Amino acid sequence: MSIEDQPSTGRRDAVFPANPGAGPDADLFAKLALELHDVDGVQETVEAVVEFGLQALDCSHAGVALMVRGGRAEVPAATDPVVAEIFHSAMAADSGPLIESMRNHKTVLVCDTLTEQRWPDWSAKVTALGVRSVLDVPLTTSQGTVGMLGLYSTRPDAFSTDDIAVAHILARHASVAVATARREETMAQAVDARKLVGQAMGILMERFDVDGDRAFAILKRYSQDTNTKLRDVAQQLIDTRKLPH
Repeated sequence: MSIEDQPSTGRRDAVFPANPGAGPDADLFAKLALELHDVDGVQETVEAVVEFGLQALDCSHAGVALMVRGGRAEVPAATDPVVAEIFHSAMAADSGPLIESMRNHKTVLVCDTLTEQRWPDWSAKVTALGVRSVLDVPLTTSQGTVGMLGLYSTRPDAFSTDDIAVAHILARHASVAVATARREETMAQAVDARKLVGQAMGILMERFDVDGDRAFAILKRYSQDTNTKLRDVAQQLIDTRKLPH
């Protein structure tokens, strides 16, 4: 079951506080907030999150999976091939704590992969990779889940209640940072696309002596007829001085 469904027992797999205090990790997360503010791009953002995950929880491996169009997941950052293999095997089988975390927006804790019964095939593969404890935390914003932070240890029962609370703080920082980086990249791509289209329109206006509206209509028609993005049609025209066949 997920963390949210577990009773509070005082054991290592107990439910974590909903609003953990700043505690001794306050300086670390203040540093994280500043660094995430300074990095550029989604790739750099998730790499910073992974590195902070390793520092804050002293785990063996860490990685981030992000949701992409169509509800699929991609792996932009992992500390080593072990994490990438865990991620890809879960995605291929559409099963495991990663899928559970992202699909149901829940934190999932596996205390020991050797005895885990919920996903037997996944557990066997992960145990064979030398991983014994798993903590998957969703990265969520007001718009929904943007991804998942995966934390792994070679020791069973590696994640304490305090570790889970810290992972949630990290996930909250990461969620906002990833969403912001994605939005900025989308805006930058939109600006670049407008520049490309404008340049391509200029070429058509000069070559065929048409106005701007007619030049844009030509690009749009070729985009629709060839099922090619408008910016790609524009880029091809700029590069080759020819429109797609």
